[in-house]
Amino acid sequence: MSAPASKDVVTVERVIPASPAQIFALIADPHRHQDIDGSGTVRAARGVPSQLKLGEEFGMDMHMLVPYAMKSRVIEFEQDRLLAWQTLPPYAFAERLAGGRIWRYELEPVEGGTLVRESWDISRESPLTKPLVKRAAQKTRRAMARTLERIEQLLV
Repeated sequence: MSAPASKDVVTVERVIPASPAQIFALIADPHRHQDIDGSGTVRAARGVPSQLKLGEEFGMDMHMLVPYAMKSRVIEFEQDRLLAWQTLPPYAFAERLAGGRIWRYELEPVEGGTLVRESWDISRESPLTKPLVKRAAQKTRRAMARTLERIEQLLV
């Protein structure tokens, strides 16, 4: 269930005093991603259902220096335990040129709540963008820690 340990995976963890089902419902609702995003880059979901499932594609309006859009595809799914999506450019022809990172949430019931493990996995990032993306690892780690903090604030 855990993401492979490598130099291409950044992981943060936090015990949140809420059930796995409560946390999963929040992260599986793309309309709530703006609420939980610790990076401040997520603006709004586009054309998506209220709950994600395996194979689902969803779009996000983003902003980092300039507005842009991304699409994501759910590639791992286990109800109330595991949710991961791969982020890609909004146009199929650009998928080999940019994107490919994976955002993964693993939920494990523990005493006092749920251990939430968020991973940023760039092992499948495009070779063209990977060197640039890799430089953001520490900034991404801090943003992920803020994301887990925001999840806790929303649920407790």
